[in-house]
Amino acid sequence: MTDPVLSVRDLTVEIPTRGGILRPVDGVSWDIAPGEILGVVGESGAGKSMTGTAIIGLLDPPARIAGGSVQLGDLRIDTLPREALRRVRGRRIGMIFQDPLTSLNPLLRIGDQLSETILEHLDVTPTEARERAIAALEEVGIPAARDRIGSYPHEFSGGMRQRVVIALALCAEPDLVIADEPTTALDVSVQAQIMALLKRLCRDRGLAVMLITHDMGVIAETADRVAVMYAGRLAELGPVQQVVENPAHPYTAGLMASTPASGPSQRRLRQIPGAMPRLGALPTGCAFHPRCERAADRCRVEPGPKIDSCGGRAACWFPLDRTKDDAA
Repeated sequence: MTDPVLSVRDLTVEIPTRGGILRPVDGVSWDIAPGEILGVVGESGAGKSMTGTAIIGLLDPPARIAGGSVQLGDLRIDTLPREALRRVRGRRIGMIFQDPLTSLNPLLRIGDQLSETILEHLDVTPTEARERAIAALEEVGIPAARDRIGSYPHEFSGGMRQRVVIALALCAEPDLVIADEPTTALDVSVQAQIMALLKRLCRDRGLAVMLITHDMGVIAETADRVAVMYAGRLAELGPVQQVVENPAHPYTAGLMASTPASGPSQRRLRQIPGAMPRLGALPTGCAFHPRCERAADRCRVEPGPKIDSCGGRAACWFPLDRTKDDAA
């Protein structure tokens, strides 16, 4: 077995408030191997982006990591001092954000932004940094990269700006890339191009990618494995084809039933009743039980089992591949 690039164990994030402590991330665990894309999916408020932010050490106070560990290769990064972690970000971890206009400085040419990142993290001369920046733009499909390196962000289309952001995330040759909703603001055809690009770079470079999205269609087309989150906890984890075609957690099944199928299909879309609970008003027991048609008395009292302790891939007392009598 190949050692994982990223190993997250029981990661917990807490936010102290006047009304008590909120846990937007609660006991999350997973590994990402070299060359693997792990898709992290769930509704808004599930804790996807907060998990990614915690991993790279960009939580805004008073939010803090309250438990667990984050291991990047042979280095534990959740306990690193701020300056040491800053050197890891960009060099060993790249970040692709949802809106490229917030990731790029509108006052600087893209070549200067790429070169600055390369010079910060790699031992190269300014001339070498410029050539690396041009090569990075070419790799992500920017036409006439040598001519466009002197352009400003506003001179690119939305899809081209996102390619520049991907080049910026990869130019220091990181081991891990965290992509947070990288295609949300793009047209469908451009979304497909960006995801195909990300898959190719992952395969060619052996990158580990954590892909955060709310779109199960993107996950099905792009990821190798999928982690489904609900109310800060991991609901299901498994190979993408298995999870998409045969979901074990009722929440995953609800996500799939509310996703339009590709190709000809006669099935009607179904919505999950209710809404994601607020962090300050989580129900007792399993957080999903008020919306779950399989909920039993046990679900209303006991939190769902953790995946690594229940011998399955779903944090559910009554997963869809078992009856309540079998699980009792």
